[in-house]
Amino acid sequence: MPFPTENTPPLLPFPDAPAPPLSPAEDLEAAFTRYEKPEPPRWRRYLLHLGLFLITLATTTLAGAEWMTGKFTFGAPGLAAAEVQQGLWFSLPFLGVLAVHEFGHYFTARHNGVRATLPFFIPFFTGYFNTIGTFGAVIRIKDRIFSRREFFDIGLAGPLAGFLVAVPVLVYGFTHLPPLDYLFQVHPDYRQYGADYAQYVYRDGQGMALAQPLLYQGLEYLFADPTRLPHPNELMHYPVLMAGALALFFTALNLLPIGQLDGGHILYGLLGARRFNRLSAGLFVAFIFYAGLGLFSLQSDKQQWLYWGLPYFAYLFLVLRRAVPTPRRALFLSLGIWAAQLACTVAWPGIFGNPGWLVFGLILSRVMGIFHPAAPDESPISTRRKVLGWLMLAIFVLCFTPSPFRFM
Repeated sequence: MPFPTENTPPLLPFPDAPAPPLSPAEDLEAAFTRYEKPEPPRWRRYLLHLGLFLITLATTTLAGAEWMTGKFTFGAPGLAAAEVQQGLWFSLPFLGVLAVHEFGHYFTARHNGVRATLPFFIPFFTGYFNTIGTFGAVIRIKDRIFSRREFFDIGLAGPLAGFLVAVPVLVYGFTHLPPLDYLFQVHPDYRQYGADYAQYVYRDGQGMALAQPLLYQGLEYLFADPTRLPHPNELMHYPVLMAGALALFFTALNLLPIGQLDGGHILYGLLGARRFNRLSAGLFVAFIFYAGLGLFSLQSDKQQWLYWGLPYFAYLFLVLRRAVPTPRRALFLSLGIWAAQLACTVAWPGIFGNPGWLVFGLILSRVMGIFHPAAPDESPISTRRKVLGWLMLAIFVLCFTPSPFRFM
């Protein structure tokens, strides 16, 4: 008869003998084991991640083909198979940056003993113009993070890794610009104007362009041939440049130093919970103030005030309620912001913010949160990490533009 090992419970002398009582810790573990939903098989989880990635690869490839050719997937004139394959010039570098970003979080979390899922890619496609084929990618942290240093390291690793890939993508795009004839193949009607097509095609100020942050402009100055540079409104037809520009945009978006975004984790690691949360609330209020600037003015017609005034004020109260401790303060803060916005339109007529940020502000306030929880271990981070943290915030400044999409 084999003897029980150290980790095996002793055998009962008789079949009907009662089992020995469990300790409180063993009883609690048994309760969680009994009622916790079991995880799906590993192969099923891997299949889900792979399937989402492949679908997102397909949707971003189709979106890239639409941007490059100016044709729609659904409807005339439609996309040919060869043109869809060209969309890989957009999808591969763009998804490459997103994947490196998320795996930066993943591997750093695992290095710190924090369980995390593989990236979930989020496909999005309508078959019509003006989509990029995805809402990005996310990972889910499955364990509690116990130290300020771990928050800092995990938050910083993603945008740093993505940034180190986005810059070479842009450099490649600038150093491999096709001749101007490439653009004339997309827009044959531009050929009659030659290199001066922009002053004739866009003389009425029509068209949408992706804004160019400081880093984009610097790389363009260093590496691009000015005679081959496209007009900003035509950037969509240059897939590698488009992928790099969007990579900078998503990097800056994640580095916003608010709440539990990556930039929030970094600034929390630098300042600690108390100082960061005060600063985060102020930055969020300034963010909402800029987003709604110019929506209403004393020159707005009565219908705009009548139909949109109350919903806008309700929006302000809804998002700012999370920034202050009481509803009364949220009410006064909403009134104060709206009054300050109106005052700015009087002092600077024509001033306008970016209403597109209002949607992101709602997500920050109601879903992600604008404050950062304090870790059990609030020990300050090392000097080396502080230098790296402030460097990442400088990168945020180089990659961020208040109005990412401009109408020209």
